[in-house]
Amino acid sequence: MLRTIPLMLAAALLLSACGTGTGERTASGAGIGAAVGAGAAAATGGSVTQGAAIGGGVGAATGAATDEDDVNLGD
Repeated sequence: MLRTIPLMLAAALLLSACGTGTGERTASGAGIGAAVGAGAAAATGGSVTQGAAIGGGVGAATGAATDEDDVNLGD
């Protein structure tokens, strides 16, 4: 479980920059974070619902705090 949290945060940070506006990055970060959180919880035997909620919150916050220039995905 302790290994999955840094991986979840890194994935949320890298992928939450997808989108040009703050709202798009927040929404994509929430979706990606929820998926990663649910997957990590399922893999470690935790509550999938709690994992999705925590991952979605972290992803949304990261997406909202990320500027489109913070992560260059080759655009």
